[in-house]
Amino acid sequence: MRTALTIAGSDSSGGAGIQADIKTMTMNGVYAMSAITALTAQNTTGVDAISEVSPEFLKAQIDSVFTDIRPDAVKTGMVSSTALIEVIAERLTFYGAQNIVVDPVMVSTSGSKLLADDAIGTLKNRLMRIARLVTPNIPEGQILSGMKVETKEDMLACAKKIFEEYGCCVLLKGGHSINDANDLLYDGSCFVWYEGRRINNPNTHGTGCTLSSAVAANLAKGFSVDEAVKRSKEYISGALAAMLDLGAGSGPLNHAFNLTGEFADEKE
Repeated sequence: MRTALTIAGSDSSGGAGIQADIKTMTMNGVYAMSAITALTAQNTTGVDAISEVSPEFLKAQIDSVFTDIRPDAVKTGMVSSTALIEVIAERLTFYGAQNIVVDPVMVSTSGSKLLADDAIGTLKNRLMRIARLVTPNIPEGQILSGMKVETKEDMLACAKKIFEEYGCCVLLKGGHSINDANDLLYDGSCFVWYEGRRINNPNTHGTGCTLSSAVAANLAKGFSVDEAVKRSKEYISGALAAMLDLGAGSGPLNHAFNLTGEFADEKE
């Protein structure tokens, strides 16, 4: 069985972060492991508190995973400080980690800031340079590229600029600011558009975490970046279309929408 590691923050409501990543990786057929960067007290309406782990403890978690069950892919999510990003980059480089997917989480769905301003440069210069793929949304793409993105032509220029600067494939997600759900992949040689369909579901908590984790799982299984993205887009569309409705705010997806078998049966 292929394996994948998520390095991210915990979401106490289960819709994003480590919890969403593990559900997603499991549903996409790989064995999921985790290294937690921070504990959060949050729900569908917002983030109430964040407690970071120490760099030393994060290092210990990553070492424990790599020295026993080596991951075939690694996804990074919420990493709020320079010191933690430095540890992740150093350890992943030390172990020669493959199939690194960086989700540059900066702001939560509810609008809470999750990345310190002084850590953005470290994310770009240390973590993105060892990534196979980075998955920014439009606001994150604007920060990473330093340019405004308002049209599809802007998306092309933004993705190209990020690739040329950091050398990793770029999946620029069009769900913010652009009036469709189309995503753009640039691998340094060609652009690929993934036509999306708008699903009338306001519960989108954790969509970014879910997509990047699904891509990592599919890369772990040996799919190309293009195929991994296609499969992941189909998975997240299914999870949204299942129309789970929990909580008072922007609720979570139904990550287990396609779960079948006797152990998943409810009591009659």
